[in-house]
Amino acid sequence: MRLRSTSLALATVVGLTSMVAAPVVAKDETKTVNVLSRTWEVTQVTDAPVVYRATRDNNNLNPFGPPPRTRTAQAIAAIQAATGCKVIFSSMYQNISGQFFSQVSCGS
Repeated sequence: MRLRSTSLALATVVGLTSMVAAPVVAKDETKTVNVLSRTWEVTQVTDAPVVYRATRDNNNLNPFGPPPRTRTAQAIAAIQAATGCKVIFSSMYQNISGQFFSQVSCGS
C-alpha cells in the first residue's frame, strides 16, 4: 500500500513539472537571409536586452562559392540584414554549436 501511494505521488509530481516546463518560443519569426551565398536564420531570443541568434544552414555549403569570409563577419552581416540594426560587437558571442548571439542597437 505504501509503495503504491509513493508511486502515485511521484507520478503526480512528474506530471506537474512537465506541464510547468514549457518550451521557449521566439518572440518574432525566424528571418532567412543570404550572406555570400550562405543561408543564415536570424531569430530574436530575448526582449530586454534585445538579443538575436544567427545560425548558418550547413546543408547548402558550396565549396565553389565566393571567396570565404570568417563566420563571425558573416553572422554580423546576417543579423544586420535581418534586423536593420547595428550589431553591438562587445556583446557578441558564439556557442559550441556555432550559433552567434548578439545585442543590437537600433538608435538613430
